Amino acid sequence: MKGDTRQLGFSTRAIHAGQPPDPRTGAVAVPIYQTSTYVQLSLGEHQGYEYARVQNPTREALEQNVAQLEGGLSGHAFASGMAAIASLMTLVKAGEHVVVSRNVYGGTYRYFTQILERYQVAFSWVDSSRLDAVAAAMTPATRLVFIETPTNPVMDISDIAGTAEIAHAHGALLVVDNTFLSPYLQRPLEHGADMVVHSTTKFLNGHSDSVGGALVCARQEEAEWLAFVQKSMGAILSPLDSFLVMRGIKTLAVRMERHERNAAAVVAMLAAHPKVRRVLYPGLPDHPGHEVHRRQASGFGSMVTLEMGTYAAAKALLDNVKVLSLAESLGGVESLISHPATMTHASVPAERRDLLGLTDSMVRISVGIEDVEDLLADLEQALAKV
Repeated sequence: MKGDTRQLGFSTRAIHAGQPPDPRTGAVAVPIYQTSTYVQLSLGEHQGYEYARVQNPTREALEQNVAQLEGGLSGHAFASGMAAIASLMTLVKAGEHVVVSRNVYGGTYRYFTQILERYQVAFSWVDSSRLDAVAAAMTPATRLVFIETPTNPVMDISDIAGTAEIAHAHGALLVVDNTFLSPYLQRPLEHGADMVVHSTTKFLNGHSDSVGGALVCARQEEAEWLAFVQKSMGAILSPLDSFLVMRGIKTLAVRMERHERNAAAVVAMLAAHPKVRRVLYPGLPDHPGHEVHRRQASGFGSMVTLEMGTYAAAKALLDNVKVLSLAESLGGVESLISHPATMTHASVPAERRDLLGLTDSMVRISVGIEDVEDLLADLEQALAKV
């Protein structure tokens, strides 16, 4: 498809944005440009490509695609979600301050506290579901506000528009980790965020066969800086991984619809099950932040967290599933089940996990796109052994 795709529907853009047919062969899939360098026409004259750390056509196609889906000015693809966050944080200098959702992915917490704090970057960890808590944490040195919504795995919901207003009033930028929902269900830039971060490993790729990350910017200043950082630090997404993520994005809309439909059925069963103490899911009407989430997202996603009451109960559930796979990560076509306290959030100290309500009896499910009857039967038989 030729031309500008920005006015087209989401699924059409997911398939075509940044991906015109290959001009040499007419190939409908962007080729994997597995090259480290490019021959120049003459001294000082090249065809837009000099060295693959700086430019690669496959990576550029993905970056344009994700930027259009999020409604941003530019996209930047990295070797992992954490590489994207590390590059993002070069916007902050020693002596400056960042306000962060108190419950974020464990790797984000580890990077901020164990690495960046060594370089005199200050962090305030707040309940970002409360706008008053965000406002109270702002200082003259605040450079960024970094939020997840929903948070991983406690499912706190933050008001993106309200948080953006607070950040901007203090001269700070708002960054939203949108990994849990993808741009199909939530587009933070439309609500005032300045940047969006993704682990492309998750729903964007969707097939558990690639590790990557992406940043999308709404403003030219950050776009230019992040392109410079990408070139200088070199934590780029490979051509093959860029191809795989683009391949995954083409089915993002249909996958997310199936993910969410399956999740709704799983949540209904678990919420009524006598051995499940509590289900945390934004789609439940009594979930804190349910109404805020409905205002800023078009769906509730497929991430579900269970409170089983005891570690023994959680372990029994995890040990007895057969269709669901006990594994780290999320967002793949297969259903994954995990124990946040010892897996995704093991780097968070136990006392801090207690403060967040992230208990040893908590189980997180990434509901896949299998036949939902099989997922329900698997959970039923595993819970029978609890």
